[in-house]
Formats: sequence, structure tokens, C-alpha cells
Amino acid sequence: MKAFVVEKYGKDGVRAADVPEPTVGDGDVLVRVSAASINPLDKMVRNGEFKRLLKYKLPFVLGHDVAGVVTQVGPAVRGVAVGDEVYARPRDLRIGGFAELIAIDQDDVSPKPESLTLREAAAVPLVALTSWQILVDRAHVKPGQKVLIHAGAGGLGSTAIQLAKHLGATVATTASTRTQELVRSLGADIVVDYTKEDFSKVLSGYDLVLDSLGGANLEESLTVLKPGGLAIGVAGPPDAGFARQLDAPSPMGVVMNALSRKVRKRAKALGVRYQFFFMQANGSQLRELGALYDNGHLRPVIDRTFPFDQTLEAMAYVEQGRTTAGKVVISMAPDDE
Repeated sequence: MKAFVVEKYGKDGVRAADVPEPTVGDGDVLVRVSAASINPLDKMVRNGEFKRLLKYKLPFVLGHDVAGVVTQVGPAVRGVAVGDEVYARPRDLRIGGFAELIAIDQDDVSPKPESLTLREAAAVPLVALTSWQILVDRAHVKPGQKVLIHAGAGGLGSTAIQLAKHLGATVATTASTRTQELVRSLGADIVVDYTKEDFSKVLSGYDLVLDSLGGANLEESLTVLKPGGLAIGVAGPPDAGFARQLDAPSPMGVVMNALSRKVRKRAKALGVRYQFFFMQANGSQLRELGALYDNGHLRPVIDRTFPFDQTLEAMAYVEQGRTTAGKVVISMAPDDE
């Protein structure tokens, strides 16, 4: 089958290849891919940023989001049948959405939301799961709390704004001038145009900040939190909790803590908290999220769709910062389908 594989770590490490079709285990679902989407995590994995913790065996197929049609199920699979339309964020070490076929653990798969096309569904799993696991599982966002979501027009930001608003929070976001109308339509109550204003000078008293940018942006985010508030970073730096999540040896936790020492020290001095977040595959949560899409509480935001044979161009488009808003999708089907 045709696929895009990481042959070596680094910017030029991905190539198109013919690879064997996946082996279907007892608890696996074989999916013919209809569409996939690009995430920042694809670049990070391709570059080997997690290779000490996520030990992929080169070469491997890239791609963390997928939607398609089930063509085969293992003998232990229950609740999924051949012909079902599904979507998933396959678990780490079993990714591979940039291919014609992918075998996915049944626990990671969910029926596609009925209101979404397969292309739309492919844009959803990673960012929706990340939003849910941060806002619901980790931060326990309650009605009336104040949440700042950076990069509100991005794939993660556009989803997190909608979910935070659904949970009853007052939502602030940072966005460019040209995307202000979009983020307001998604539910943002306060929009800071980062091309004109410094968010840290105009916002204060927040319960939670979701930061997808890292660096100086993360450090400034600590200053807008109320005492005891929480900043969650998805771009790093990692902490010991990340190492524990991946069941890494204890020395790796020490290394992770060292990487985040500066920001954690700054947070402590301000009386706030910092945590790194790395999402996990979860098919049952995708079912809950699917209901939110079908009920109109959430909607995907898609910037552009590329044909499958232009997957490398799609990755470059995202890396070059050319997206205006939302996700970039890769489609197996011709444009007229």
C-alpha cells in the first residue's frame, strides 16, 4: 500500500513509499483511510523530539488523525463492524494515518459523528481529545471560571474555545486581526489581537491558561493567573508527569523536571502552577465528543484540503505557518467526491 513514512529523524526524513499492509491483531480494526489531518505532533515525532520516550522502529508511517471505513475486524473486536465509518487518534507507537490502510486498537476507535463528513471527522480526534482531557479531566473547568486559550484560530485553540464555552467558562483568546471574527463566532468572550496588544497587560485573574506556543508566551501566561491558577502547556517544556505517563524509567523523570525547572520555579514564585500535557488515545471519549458535534456544540474548522499524494506539501504548508485557521486535511478521495 502507499504511505508516507519516517525513514530517518529530521526535516527531510519523510518519504512516500510502498509498504506492506498492516497486520490485524485480535483486538484490531482495519480501516481504509478516507482522510487524515496534519498536527504539530507529526513534525515533533518526525524530528525525533520524543525518541527517547516514544521508541518507534524506523521506518514507520506518520499520521496521528484518521477517518475512514472499517474493512476487517479481529476476532476479539466487539461493537465495530465491517462497513462502519469511524474516526480515531491511534495510540502512540501505533500511529500511521498517512497511508491507505491502518490497523487500530478497537479501544481507540469511535463511530464517526453523523453530522460530519469523513474529511471533517479527520480534523477532529487529536485536538478534540486534547481539549477534553485538559479542560474536563485535568483542569475540571466549572461554569463561571475564566479560561485563556492561546492561538484561538488554530486547530487546538478553535476546538478548546468551543468546549470551554460549552462547559460554562468565560473564554479569552489571542488571535490575529483577520481571525477575530472567527474566534468570536466560536464563543470567545474576550479577544486580544496579539499584533496590537500584549495579553499579559490586559488580562488578569484567570483560573486556567492553555498554552500551545511555549517559550516567552508561556512565561508571560503565568502572570495572568489568579493565585493557585494553572497553566497547561502542550508545546513544552515537559515535566516528570510526562515521563510517568509514558512509563519511562525514573531517571527520565529527573531529566524532564530539569527541562521545566525554570518555568516551574517562576510559577511557584507567582503562587501558580505549571503542568505539561500530552494527550492519550481514547475511543470512549471520542464517542462523547461525537455527540457534542452532532448536537451542534462543537464544529470543526478546516483551513485547506490536500490530496493524499501531496502529503509532504501539506506538512510544509503547516510548518511554514501558512494556515489561516483550523486544520489542514489530507483526502484520499478526488475533490468531486
